[in-house]
Amino acid sequence: FDMVSPKGNIKDISLGVPVRINIENGVAAFAAAQLSGVTVDEIRSAMNSFEGVKRRFDFRIKSDKIVYIDDYAHHPNELVAAISSIKSLFMDKKVTAIFQPHLYSRTRDFADDFAKSLSLLDDVILLDIYPAREAPIEGVTSQIIFDKITSVEKKLCNKNDLIELLKNKHIEVLVTFGAGDIDQLVNKIEKLLRDKYMSKV
Repeated sequence: FDMVSPKGNIKDISLGVPVRINIENGVAAFAAAQLSGVTVDEIRSAMNSFEGVKRRFDFRIKSDKIVYIDDYAHHPNELVAAISSIKSLFMDKKVTAIFQPHLYSRTRDFADDFAKSLSLLDDVILLDIYPAREAPIEGVTSQIIFDKITSVEKKLCNKNDLIELLKNKHIEVLVTFGAGDIDQLVNKIEKLLRDKYMSKV
């Protein structure tokens, strides 16, 4: 992509990580670097060598057989950006997502928006709400999102039952979303997928 700014343009920048959401972040980093006096060559080199950060469009597995991405997205707008990017990268593949809602209040306030963003997926696995610092709110569970998701394939799942569910599910592209303790399942999910799809001769 090309960077265009009041201080000058840089053509044909290559970013070390894919998709639009990373380019948008790269634009902000470019602006800060340029305003701080970083040279064009230094900016170009840094952009090219950037490999992303943990839990932000983090490719855990990327092969012809299976793709697994872990992402911290926990707001509807973040989900839309990430899902749109994934769908554009893997247009011919089924995209399955596991989402753990974060906070009862956020789930209550954005249930419609969460459902709309998750409905962009081919397959949704919705976990229980991660409460963080909050006490439960009466009537607020993952069910209020689940009921409004329009994806053909969708399932409510207890976190403790997730690995067993994944064992019996056909997956092409899998992404885990959430800011709660879903990160504690990432290594187990990765191992399962490697064993299931990559250990076969």
